[in-house]
Amino acid sequence: MPDTTIRTNSDVILIGAGIMSATLGLILKELQPDITIEIYERLDIAAAESSDAWNNAGTGHSAFCELNYTPESQDGSIDPKKAISIAESFEVSRQFWAYLVQQNKVSSPENFIKSIPHLSFVWGEKNVTYLQKRFNALQFNPLFKEMIFSTDFNVLKQWMPLVMEGRKESDTFAATSMNIGTDVNFGELTRNIFGYLTKLDGVTIHFHHEVKKLKQREDRSWRIKITDLATGQKKKAYAKFVFIGAGGGSLPLLEKANVIEGKGYGGFPVSGQWLKCINPDVIAKHQTKVYGKASVGAPPMSVPHIDSRMINGEKQLLFGPFAGFSTRFLKNGSYSDLPLSIKPDNIIPMIAAGIKNIPLTKYLIEQVRQSPKDRINALKEYVPDAKAKDWVLERAGQRVQVIKKDEKEGGILEFGTEVITTEDGSLSVLLGASPGASTAVSIMIDLVERCFKDQFKTDQWQDKLKTMIPSYGNKLNDNPELLAEIRYDTAKVLKLK
Repeated sequence: MPDTTIRTNSDVILIGAGIMSATLGLILKELQPDITIEIYERLDIAAAESSDAWNNAGTGHSAFCELNYTPESQDGSIDPKKAISIAESFEVSRQFWAYLVQQNKVSSPENFIKSIPHLSFVWGEKNVTYLQKRFNALQFNPLFKEMIFSTDFNVLKQWMPLVMEGRKESDTFAATSMNIGTDVNFGELTRNIFGYLTKLDGVTIHFHHEVKKLKQREDRSWRIKITDLATGQKKKAYAKFVFIGAGGGSLPLLEKANVIEGKGYGGFPVSGQWLKCINPDVIAKHQTKVYGKASVGAPPMSVPHIDSRMINGEKQLLFGPFAGFSTRFLKNGSYSDLPLSIKPDNIIPMIAAGIKNIPLTKYLIEQVRQSPKDRINALKEYVPDAKAKDWVLERAGQRVQVIKKDEKEGGILEFGTEVITTEDGSLSVLLGASPGASTAVSIMIDLVERCFKDQFKTDQWQDKLKTMIPSYGNKLNDNPELLAEIRYDTAKVLKLK
């Protein structure tokens, strides 16, 4: 029989049509307009997995309210380094998005980003002491200078009336507020970017196409075998550089690539659910994002928060997420994803990480066993007057936490974002979860620097990076005047407060 396989050649292949691929594709096209890019997505629409508004917190993760980014050390001190790094990265994202709006590459910023105060809220003497220390550690940094701390019941009532309703004034509470926080619809932003990107010469997106195999050839280029899920048509795509940004689907593809840098990596899937408010009167009462402290052993994606959101043009109110366990790596994945990901090179790290994370396993079991009443009781810690009839359960996204080899521990469970790049820079894979989407621009610029080393150093690319990111090469936390200027300019373009 004749070979009916379709063959294509391009400079770059992006696997997965989420915020990461969209960001990388557009950065590369801006830096090198004649670059050719092919994008392959298993589903029939962009941003349908982790980037979709219902599948992530929608918080512009700037470390303004997320307490897990400022851990308390054994000596009681607060380390602000991670929070500062994330806040810096989010400012980079804001600049890139503002550039896209100014250049008419994406439109209507109000459709994907809105101003909303970011609050951290705690109760009890121990937690109030922690929040005060966190505030003290952060407020001397220009990135967090606008943070306000209060234990005044009436002030807290003004900040978050729904959360304070039904509480006793005699109890101990504290909160911090950052009015320059944002709510970001990453699904809308991703589709907006792809809408522009795919109109450009040399860029093609293929939906309903599943990558089956990857193999590096002798000349260091890659051959990708793909199946068109709608027709069954087999395809082979060839490229000098491949990026795998397929969310939970990245780990199986990394294993198929069979590169030395990918050995020993495993994944631990965590599913999520929201309680969604269906009472318009209750929804109207809450105008903030309020984050609390995670339970002992809980993964960072499970930090409880009560969120005012804008999704598909409608105001929503969500509480959660409630964690769960599923062997799927994607919301639209297969139950065989986890067992099939276990290989000889990662079984020891996975077992070691499992033994060392018994509290997490216990926490997930407890979450899975929760009854509707248990979930409403958890909600009542944040909304004391909540009524079960006003809330329904909504399925959220699926995250795969990274497990990797460790010489001392055997294997460790990572809760952040991990980028794996081959030594020759021809393949890069993004694993992990939060704060992912909010820091996508910084992550992708670092990736471009590693994988396109020679071009990256050229004056042409450096000048373009400074055009897209006016603060490029500077730390905003070390330069208060530049920070103020950047925040003012990006707020104006993105129609933020």
